[in-house]
Amino acid sequence: MTALPDATSAAPPPGPPAVAEPTPRQREDLVHADPLLDCLIEVCRLHGQSATRASLSAGLPLVGGRLTLSLAERAAARAGMACKLQRCALEDIESAVLPAILLLRGNKACVLLGWDEGAERAQVLLPESGQGAVSFTRAELAERYTGLTLFVRPHFRFDERTPPVRQEPTRHWFWSAVFEQRFVYRDVLWAALLINVFALVFPLFAMNVYDRVVPNHAIETLWALAIGVALVIGADLLMRTLRGRFIDEASARIDVRISAALMEQVLGLRMEHRPESVGSLAANLRSFEQVRDFIASSTVTALIDLPFALLFLALIAWISPWLLLPVLLAFGGVLLLGLVLQGRLHALAEQTYRASAMRNATLVESLTGLETIKTQAAESVIQSRWERANQYLAGLNLRMRRLSASALHGTASVQQFVTVVIIVAGVYLIGERELTMGGLIACTMLASRALAPAGQIVGLLMQYQGARTALESLNQIMSQPVERPAGAHYVQRKEFTGEIEFRDVRFAYPHRQDQALDGVSFKIAAGDRVALIGRVGSGKSTIQKLILGLYRPDQGAVLLDGIDVRQLDPADIRRNVAYVSQDVTLFYGSLRDNITLGMPYADDSALLAAAEVAGLMEFVNRHPLGFDMMVGERGESLSGGQRQAVGIARAVLHNAPVLLLDEPTSAMDFSSEAHVNTKISRFAQGKTVVLVTHRTSLLSLVNRVIVVDAGKVVADGPRDRILEALSAGKIARAA
Repeated sequence: MTALPDATSAAPPPGPPAVAEPTPRQREDLVHADPLLDCLIEVCRLHGQSATRASLSAGLPLVGGRLTLSLAERAAARAGMACKLQRCALEDIESAVLPAILLLRGNKACVLLGWDEGAERAQVLLPESGQGAVSFTRAELAERYTGLTLFVRPHFRFDERTPPVRQEPTRHWFWSAVFEQRFVYRDVLWAALLINVFALVFPLFAMNVYDRVVPNHAIETLWALAIGVALVIGADLLMRTLRGRFIDEASARIDVRISAALMEQVLGLRMEHRPESVGSLAANLRSFEQVRDFIASSTVTALIDLPFALLFLALIAWISPWLLLPVLLAFGGVLLLGLVLQGRLHALAEQTYRASAMRNATLVESLTGLETIKTQAAESVIQSRWERANQYLAGLNLRMRRLSASALHGTASVQQFVTVVIIVAGVYLIGERELTMGGLIACTMLASRALAPAGQIVGLLMQYQGARTALESLNQIMSQPVERPAGAHYVQRKEFTGEIEFRDVRFAYPHRQDQALDGVSFKIAAGDRVALIGRVGSGKSTIQKLILGLYRPDQGAVLLDGIDVRQLDPADIRRNVAYVSQDVTLFYGSLRDNITLGMPYADDSALLAAAEVAGLMEFVNRHPLGFDMMVGERGESLSGGQRQAVGIARAVLHNAPVLLLDEPTSAMDFSSEAHVNTKISRFAQGKTVVLVTHRTSLLSLVNRVIVVDAGKVVADGPRDRILEALSAGKIARAA
C-alpha cells in the first residue's frame, strides 16, 4: 500500500488534522473481513465456478456487512452451488465431499482441502492466506473447529444436448413458500380432524342424557358422561390452541420468505421495466397483506373444517335420514349462492384494487412534491384528484359491503330456517316413534355445526377475491425481468482498469418513440479523463447510465475493459464504477448513514477522507452532532449543494477505478466548487473519469471533450482544441 497524500497543500486550519485522500489502489482498505464469504468464493473457484464478493453478496441483507449462515444458501445459489450445513466431527468428513467450509471459533472459517497420507495434518485455505494452502495438525484444527461444516457442491445441470422430454413446472414464488410449510399444515389437518371428532361428543352427550339418563334417573351414568365430556373439552381446547399456533407460525414463515422475495424482486428490476408510479407500486406491494391475511386468518380454519362437515352429516343420517334432507338442501343452496356471487365479487375486487392503487399513487406523489404544490398554489388540483379517487373508492366499498351483507344475512336466515324445519319435522318423527327427543336435540346441534363452515362461504369468497386480485398483481411484478436472472452466467472480474467503449449504440427510453442515443461510438482509454458536453436532453446522462448497466442498449454494445457489459455481473460493474448523479437522493438517517450507504462497514478514516474530498468537513465540524446529524427524508435538512457533496463523498468512499460525474457541482457556490474541483483532481489520479457538465470551470478536470447533440457524437478531441472550435462556432448545434 502506498501512503496517502496530504489532503491540502497548505497548513491545515486549527482543529482536527487534515485528512489524507485515498489513493486509487487503496480499495482493499475499505474491504472488511468476511471469512464465510471469502471461503465460499474459494470453494466456488475450486469447483470451476467464478465468483466475486459483489456477485455473491449484492442485495443480500448482510449482518454487520458480513455473510451469515442463514444467507449462505442464497449466496451459493447465485454461483450455481448448493450447500448444506451439518454438525459432524472432523474424522466423519468424507474426502469425497471436500472441499468443505469449516466454521471456526471467533466467527472465523476455513476451507478444508484434504488430509495428508497419515491423516494427521490438514490442508486448509484461510481467508487471510488467499489461495495459499496452510497446514494444521489434527489437534490444532480440532481446537478451533466448532463442529459445524458447510458442504458446498455445484448443481448438476443438463446441457442443450439433452432437452427435457416435457417442460418441468417452475417453482412459483408464492405457492412454493406455502408448499414448504406442508408439514405444518399436515399437523393442522390432524388437529382439525380431532377437533371435529371431539365436536361429535356434545350432540351424542345430549342425546344420551335425554334418552337414557333422564328416563332412568341414572345419576352415575350422568357423571361418567359429564367427566368424559369435560376431558374432551380440555383436549379440544389444547387442539384448538395448537392449531392456531401452527397456523400462525406457518404464516409468519411464509410472510418472511415472500416479503424477502418481493423486495429482492423490486430491487433487482431492470430499470426499463420498473412501474411508472412509485405510489401504485407501493400499493401493489402492500396488497400482499391481503394474501397473507387470507392464508393466516380464521378463513383457513373454515376451509379446513369444511370437508369435515361430512362427519356431522353422516351422524345426522345415522340418527334420522329424513332430517338430513333439509341440511343438504341448505348446504347446497349456500354453495350455489357463493358460486353466483363469484363473478360479481371478482369484478368489484379488481376495481377496488385499481382505485386504491391510484389513490395511493396520488398520496405519495403529493407528499414527495409538497413543496412544489405549495409554491405553485396547486393545492386545489391535488385536492380535487384526491377527493374524486376517494369518492369512487367509497362507492365501490359500499357496493361490496352491501353485497356481502345481504349474502351473509341471507345465509344466516337459511340456517335459522333449517333449524325450524328440523324441529317441526322432528316432532312428527317423534310422533311416529322414528326419532327420540334426544335424537332431535342432537340433530339440531349437528345441523348447526355442519352449516357453520358453509355459512362462512360468502365471507371467504369476499376475502378470496381480494387476495386473488392482489396475487395476480404481485404475479405481474414477479414476472418482470430482473438484472440478475436465475441461472445467468457472467464473466467475473474483481477489478477493472477502466477502459470504456461504445460501438454504434442506439437506445430509447421505455414508452418514448425518440432515440436518446443514435449510433454513438467512442472509446475511452483506462485512466483517461473525458467530459461529455452538449445541450439539455442530448443524451449525456444516458451514456453514463449505460456504462453503469442501468439500461441495456437497443442496438450496438457498451464494453468495459473490452467486455460487453451484458456479460458482466451488475454487482461487479457497480463495485468498480463510482457514480455521482445530478439529483442526489438521500435517505432518512444520519449523515454517516448516507455517506456509507453502499459501504456500511467503512471505517472512520475512510469516511473522513471522503468527506474532505467532498468539502463536507467544515460543515460537519460546525454541527454539534457531526456525522451523526439527521438529514431527514430525501435530505430535506440539507441544501442542494450539501446533498451533492454527500453524493461526491459516496463516490469517493467507493474509490473505484471508474468515476462518473453528472453535474456534480451544479448546486454549489463557486468557492465550494473550486474546493471540490481541486480535491477531485487529486483523488482521480489514475482513474477513468467521465464528466457531464455545463460549467466550463469543471473542464479543468479533463483532457478530452466529447460533444453530444441529439443523441449523436458531433465532436471528439483534446479539450483545448474542442473548446476553441466551440468558441469559433465551428461545431454546429453544440452547447
